[in-house]
Amino acid sequence: MSIASERIERLAVLAREAAQSGEYDRARERVRLARRVAERNRIGLPRQLKRFSCDRCDVYLRPGVNARVRTQDGHVVVTCDCGGQARYPYE
Repeated sequence: MSIASERIERLAVLAREAAQSGEYDRARERVRLARRVAERNRIGLPRQLKRFSCDRCDVYLRPGVNARVRTQDGHVVVTCDCGGQARYPYE
């Protein structure tokens, strides 16, 4: 595992902890930093960070708190409070 991927994993954990304690601005900054590290090193984000962060406002999503999760026609639709949506297929 490279240093960049370890850093991204650590930032994902810190973003989740900050969101759980209600510090959404701190969580947003950590998500943005993780995305930037991934872009610079040309590696993808881990699935958990990709699925639980909003592409539109970069906040860490907590279903039922700042995100709505619904199923629709074979997809999971996650809607952020900012209005951003993400759709993921399921079987």
